[in-house]
Amino acid sequence: QNDKKGAFKRKNAVFTSIVKEGGEFPPESGRYVLYVSYACPWASRCLALLHMKNLTPHIEICSVYPTWRRTRENSDDIHSGWAFVDPDDEKLTFTNTAGYGKYGLVEYLTKDTVFGKKTVREIYELQDEETHTYSVPIFIDKKTRKIVSNESSIIVEFLNTAFNKLPGVNASLDLSPPYLKEKQEEVNSWIYHGINNGVYKCGFAKSQEAYEEAFFELYDSLDKLEDHLSKNRYLCGNKLTIADIRLFVTLIRFDEVYVVYFKCNGKLIREYPNILGYTREIYQIPGVKESVSFTHIKNHYYTSHPTHNLYGVIPLGPRGLKANRKDPKAIEKFYLKPHGRGCSKVKKLSGFLMLAAGIAAAIVMLKKRA
Repeated sequence: QNDKKGAFKRKNAVFTSIVKEGGEFPPESGRYVLYVSYACPWASRCLALLHMKNLTPHIEICSVYPTWRRTRENSDDIHSGWAFVDPDDEKLTFTNTAGYGKYGLVEYLTKDTVFGKKTVREIYELQDEETHTYSVPIFIDKKTRKIVSNESSIIVEFLNTAFNKLPGVNASLDLSPPYLKEKQEEVNSWIYHGINNGVYKCGFAKSQEAYEEAFFELYDSLDKLEDHLSKNRYLCGNKLTIADIRLFVTLIRFDEVYVVYFKCNGKLIREYPNILGYTREIYQIPGVKESVSFTHIKNHYYTSHPTHNLYGVIPLGPRGLKANRKDPKAIEKFYLKPHGRGCSKVKKLSGFLMLAAGIAAAIVMLKKRA
């Protein structure tokens, strides 16, 4: 939704319970299902945690089709949103909601295995609480058939620790240690407003004033991030945290989607040396890559909003270059290149930048004297 100035305003989540020992939703193997879209950055945060913690043997994944469809067929209700398809239907073809485009089966699709519904909207309508958005992720308790949470920032926190006692879980990986809680909250605040939600504020602005305000905040935040990463390996120093995963899901979509679709065309992520190296490093961490599907990402954004892209044409990006046309994994390989990150590397780069700044200042002084 947008305010009177035309600025995009995100609605708050309605379901905010947690999984914990002794609570209404205790950690049990096979009891929960994570409903996601591989296109959605908020859902992909949770997917990354699920894989990094090796929780997939204990928590099922249900994944929707990337292109939105009408959630009320043959109705005046024009709402469009996430829908399930039969992943074995090889004859499946989709159009966008305006009737344009032709899209078939893609990877990582499932049916709704808990409720047997066709849309995410129907799952929300089964709940007692009233909601105003039909979003993913959704963390479902199969036993009570209730939504535990649909707030990604809450889900990633309990995925980090709540299931540690289950067999095979990577309990040694703690992405939210207590001593870094305050630091994470600090970086999450400006990164969420400036970058995570900043790209959406650019893309869904309905006035020039609102767009430019969001654009300036976005690129000021990216400049701040580039400087921070020239001195630090991760957002909270040398320790990988949930804050890094929250940021990564936006960065990995930036050049492929947000630059074009959301009019974030000031600079590409690949034009920021430190941010690019950082994005590559996170992508290469075990479990993270499994949460990324460029097919879902591009298909969703470019085909789900006819007001942005009526005919549903999907840009090729780097895959369209002659050197990459025969390689369907060209984008993935770009992010698998050496990232050049590490404590010593960051220190060297920071030292180099300080030296360069000193030389530049000396040159200016010499010119003034001359």
